[in-house]
Amino acid sequence: MAERQTAPLRLFYVRHGETAWSLTRQHTGRTDLPLTTTGEAEARALLPWLSHLKFSHVFTSPLQRARRTCVLAGLGDAAEIEPDLAEWNYGDYEGKLSSDIRMNHPGWNAFVDGCPGGEMPGAISDRADRLILRLGTLTGNVALFSHGEFAGVLATRWIGLPVSDGAHFSLDTASMSILGENPSHPEVRAIRLWNAVPGMLRL
Repeated sequence: MAERQTAPLRLFYVRHGETAWSLTRQHTGRTDLPLTTTGEAEARALLPWLSHLKFSHVFTSPLQRARRTCVLAGLGDAAEIEPDLAEWNYGDYEGKLSSDIRMNHPGWNAFVDGCPGGEMPGAISDRADRLILRLGTLTGNVALFSHGEFAGVLATRWIGLPVSDGAHFSLDTASMSILGENPSHPEVRAIRLWNAVPGMLRL
């Protein structure tokens, strides 16, 4: 078998640091909230994790919470804005709590039911597939600064699952995950790391 000449693609997915609404668990789609003081500290704590890695590309959501996390994590100078990394458009449910939504829609799950006035599961699945198709043309380590629920969408589509399974892939703020391949089966996409936070180093 011929030796591989290019570095395999590995996606380092970083969720942004804390915001006022992530703290209260309000759905934050296109509302452009800044990081809290805690969120900025969380983002800075990523710097030792990322500084020793060489990235072929760095992409960030256009929303300021992701862009600021990218800067504080030390990769702002290399970053390109990628609109498809934006969070789920929650439409009529923007700013609401899941518990409040379920008072009128029992059992509501964004990954199954979508958001009226915003994105439905099929639309956000198509967005993730489009992004994966473009990222698939790259090689090496690629950093993605994005959001919590879009992470579930991207993870499911990366490994070929339906978006309805996305609720199983929750993330903490300022966490890092890695999407790549199975080393024993390079043709098989795999989740290599999920929801790692700098605090784990102190456990």
